[in-house]
Amino acid sequence: MDATTPHSLWLFFLLTFGVILLPGLDMAYVAGSALTRGLRGGLLAVAGIMAGGLVHVLVNVTGLAALMLMWPGAFNALLVAGAAYMAWIGWGIAASAFARSAAEPASSSLPAEPQRGGVFARGVLNCLLNPKAYAFMLAVFPAFLQTPERSMSQQALLLSASIAGNQLMIYGGVALLATGAQRWAGPGAGAQRGLSLVVGATLIIAAALTLWGAWRP
Repeated sequence: MDATTPHSLWLFFLLTFGVILLPGLDMAYVAGSALTRGLRGGLLAVAGIMAGGLVHVLVNVTGLAALMLMWPGAFNALLVAGAAYMAWIGWGIAASAFARSAAEPASSSLPAEPQRGGVFARGVLNCLLNPKAYAFMLAVFPAFLQTPERSMSQQALLLSASIAGNQLMIYGGVALLATGAQRWAGPGAGAQRGLSLVVGATLIIAAALTLWGAWRP
């Protein structure tokens, strides 16, 4: 992989697209936010994840991310924290399906997160605790950071734009699909309760699979 090739930015765009397209904690959080809070909630989650992606770039450029490569225990600690955090969100969504009365609107399925800023902040935190993001930034990002055509800061800015564009395109599409599924399910309390259970269970399963698949001995 040579970052000096004329098409390196396009190659990075395609690689980023493939990685983001793989189901993971970020995608699960966007889908859960959209299903429980509508399209606006889903887009707020996307915005938070995009902001977290910018922080990942800064961490990598400063060299802090390389420390995780030297100390597998740090990566595993991050992995456990991220998986536990996502499982906690999933449990809260699933538990709310039982706590909500039939007359209560479905939008209250996340009572612990009443403010819009909470959805955004959780999106940032979810991205920062996502081990898949660190694995990508350690394995792929540095190969594209050095180029004779541009300074490191200019290249980092272009790579950041590529990451953010893919996040907006893919996760924004997930938010649209999730809200479409919500409308298809209808406004009935039973259907909304079922959606909450499915979303919560999906987040918990995604957290467990991520923990199992990414653990580094």
